[in-house]
Amino acid sequence: MAFPNLSDLAATTIANYQTQLADNVTSHNALFAAMKKAGNMQITGGDPIYEQFSFAENGNGGSYSGYDQLPTNAADVLSGAQYSLAQYAVPVVFSGREELINAGKQQIIDLVDSRVQVAEATMANLLNRHAYLDGTGNNGKNITGLAAAVVASAAPTNTYGGITRNATTNAFWNNKYWLASGNGGVATAATIQTHWNQFVIQMTRGIDRPNLIIAAPAVYAIFEASLQTIQRVMDADTASAGFKALEFQGIPVVFDTLASGISANYAYFLNTKYLKFRTHKDRNFIALDQKQSFNQDATVKTLAWAGNITCSGAQFLGLFNNA
Repeated sequence: MAFPNLSDLAATTIANYQTQLADNVTSHNALFAAMKKAGNMQITGGDPIYEQFSFAENGNGGSYSGYDQLPTNAADVLSGAQYSLAQYAVPVVFSGREELINAGKQQIIDLVDSRVQVAEATMANLLNRHAYLDGTGNNGKNITGLAAAVVASAAPTNTYGGITRNATTNAFWNNKYWLASGNGGVATAATIQTHWNQFVIQMTRGIDRPNLIIAAPAVYAIFEASLQTIQRVMDADTASAGFKALEFQGIPVVFDTLASGISANYAYFLNTKYLKFRTHKDRNFIALDQKQSFNQDATVKTLAWAGNITCSGAQFLGLFNNA
């Protein structure tokens, strides 16, 4: 069988990197790693991506006896958010000269492998960085990250997931917010645990509570300083993913060096049960068809992904602001 040409070899290499690339995206981002642990790395299809959820109890429920008439009134307690597909692409480009110079079998394998590794790292870093931003970058083409889902306001008014937040009619879609200066003063090592104790209580409903805290380095340092040496216990799962993690009430506390969108005063309190990383079935880190440059002696293979971060329970997400 003939040895594959450069273009076919690039496509095969990208295909072989698919699982590794997905792992790199999740393992090198605290948010993605937590969603993966929750089983929320999901394949989807179509645009927009829909997330259905309930926002109230069914008012018809209740006790009855014997021949009591049972209520059958309609109960409008379901709603849904929708998120546009975000598309990402990283070109893997080879000039005709490079193909000629690396004509030997091992040389061409090494060339393709090194170019695909760079493309893989670029894709992973893009998604990691953008996961903490608000999706408005590149004229709104980026993924919708935490900065859109969790805003610095007790009464948000932004539109998220196609739903306009409102303090009255859409209060169920508002994230929780804790401003330290409005709740006893800016947190120090002596007071940060008191702040966080109260905030976790505010964010707890039944068994639902935060399962991940992603803090800016400055806030993380304050929390770390608040712990006695015996309390400096690392969360094993998060540590194994490469993050330095402490625990607060059993919740992993991490800082993410890729989280460039987090303000120096912020810490996100997240329940990743309600967050998903949704990938389109036809753009799951694949190689697009070969494109031959029309005015250059070059071949382009493109690594492509499409999807978004979605949410089905914004009320279970919170922002601590140490300002």
